[in-house]
Amino acid sequence: MADRHQNPPLSLHGDVTTELARNMARDLVFVMRFMGESQYLMQSHFHDFILRELAAASVTAETHPMIHAFAERHAILLRDFVFSGVSLSRQFRVEEMEELTGDPMIRVDVWDQLRSHIAMAEAQFRGQLPELPVILDAWKTPKDPRGNDQK
Repeated sequence: MADRHQNPPLSLHGDVTTELARNMARDLVFVMRFMGESQYLMQSHFHDFILRELAAASVTAETHPMIHAFAERHAILLRDFVFSGVSLSRQFRVEEMEELTGDPMIRVDVWDQLRSHIAMAEAQFRGQLPELPVILDAWKTPKDPRGNDQK
């Protein structure tokens, strides 16, 4: 019997990376992403906005000492909402990206990255296996109050 740790990841039809590659033309899209200072600017905008709106409703740092943590958390959520909405409005299919960049190897590069990241995710999970039985005890079938296992 072959060692299961040496086998490539399998989907229902074979190698999952190859299966994903077959779907690239349909399922892979490239989206824009705001990074760096732009994320900070948007988050700061929402942080200040939230604090102003709360102050207008008589919720201030004097009445609610932890309000800045609340505002920060919600500013991140609003920032991500805005940037996600904008990025989803501008998607490019893999064929369009290959044409725009003049790089016919994008699919191969994505396949290589998928393969590598799948292997890393599997290795990370395997590294956590020794601790999982204790964690998974909470997922066991509950015991019958009379001492019998329920099924």
